[in-house]
Amino acid sequence: MQRHPRGEIWIVIGILLIASFFRFYQLAKYPPGLYPDEAMDGSNALITNATGHYQLFYTENNGREGLYINLQALSVKLSGIHAWALRDVSGIFGVLTVLGLYLLARELFDWRAAGVSSFLLAISFWHVNFSRIGFDGIMVPFILVYLFYFLWRGLRRNTYLDFLWAGLFTGLGFYAYSAYRVAPLIIVAVFGAYWWFLKKDFSHEKYEHARNRLLGGFCVLAITAFFVALPMGVYFLRNPAQLTQRTNEVSVLQQANPLLQLANSTARTLGMFTFNGDMNQRDNIAGQPELGWPIAILFAIGFLKELYHWLRRKHGHFSPVHTLMFAWFFVMLLPGFLSTEAPHALRTIGVLPIVMIFAARGFLWLFNAGEEWEMITHPWESASRRSGHDQFVAPVLAALALMIALGFYEYHRYFDVWAPSQATAAAFTANYVDIANQINALPASKKKYVIIDAPAIEAYGLPVSAETVMFLTDTVTAETQHAKNLTYLTADQAMGYHFSSNASVWHVR
Repeated sequence: MQRHPRGEIWIVIGILLIASFFRFYQLAKYPPGLYPDEAMDGSNALITNATGHYQLFYTENNGREGLYINLQALSVKLSGIHAWALRDVSGIFGVLTVLGLYLLARELFDWRAAGVSSFLLAISFWHVNFSRIGFDGIMVPFILVYLFYFLWRGLRRNTYLDFLWAGLFTGLGFYAYSAYRVAPLIIVAVFGAYWWFLKKDFSHEKYEHARNRLLGGFCVLAITAFFVALPMGVYFLRNPAQLTQRTNEVSVLQQANPLLQLANSTARTLGMFTFNGDMNQRDNIAGQPELGWPIAILFAIGFLKELYHWLRRKHGHFSPVHTLMFAWFFVMLLPGFLSTEAPHALRTIGVLPIVMIFAARGFLWLFNAGEEWEMITHPWESASRRSGHDQFVAPVLAALALMIALGFYEYHRYFDVWAPSQATAAAFTANYVDIANQINALPASKKKYVIIDAPAIEAYGLPVSAETVMFLTDTVTAETQHAKNLTYLTADQAMGYHFSSNASVWHVR
């Protein structure tokens, strides 16, 4: 199947339009509610906008890197206090990740692999879901696709500017979700494989020149990444407890039998693609495989096919492209392997782009098999096909039909099954949003109380469960609470408290 002149740009535009539709359609409605962890970011954003103090790291709620929250603060400043104003940042990252995957897959393979993999990411329930939730984990796939796009360009073209861009994204990742921190291991594996490739395939004179360029590129990447990540590194040196606070709480290494826990977590994580996925309804259709079954089949075919190619060592060394693919896959699963809550869709979100490349390779293997079958059954068409004057219609139509069917299937999974579910509304504490709406409907002269009867991590002196109401009513600070005549109390504080007569009282449980 040949690409028509100037047709590729229309393919990219079409895929980006599909990605945008899946991420922004009915964003004000789905997901329903606003989970307190999302609202915590919103509360930080409100205070940041009020004070102008944009932070590298926000310590509330077990601590979170600040880049995503600062972008949310800009969104709230521009759009107002809405749940979707926190989530549209994720949607933007999601669409840009689809574009980045196209660029990366095209650099690694060709436009066909790029088109299929980016289309699959555009419609994937897993990626669509986190592109519509206000969690900073969505930044990890975004950073990885551009990091490795520029890295591979640098390796192929020996251009230091590409290595500089790769270093910039490498360093930027340390301001994103903590699961990114293992990603530099992939870079080390890729450089090692590429060095081995140069040594095996190049003559001595060419090898020395290529090796020196490779080392120079690696230095440019490392130095750039170091200086970009330096402010965050200094922060963690001064506040070392913040670096591992959350990871220690959920690490298998902190359990009584860490090796058994690690083996169990690894098995669960590896099985999440095709067997049993994340049980958390916020992150998945609870318990369902992370990949819809058609994409899961394509992934399995592509994974096994590429694994066979990689292990063959056809030219006496491991293929650098396949080393990148499998290093990316297994390294970005490490946060899942090490988590007591496996399988965990959010902590392993960094694996998503390479999973879609594997699925695209499986898709194209089936397509090529269809073309070969067409050649066998219609040999009289082979000459015109080779000359470029004709194409086998049946495989092309079958491929397009499959992609359209996949799009409708993933739409159905998100918008018809998951989004309207009562379990999803409960998972996103939609009842807290109802309380906030009732409070906003009352005049400031009306005395209002909110009692938080939900033991949890505290932020601003209250359990984090209060944050949904606090953000949506713009009552994060004592000043705004006083202006809106609203008092927050814990369940213990409410016992024996003298409430004003004719006041309205809500319970957050």
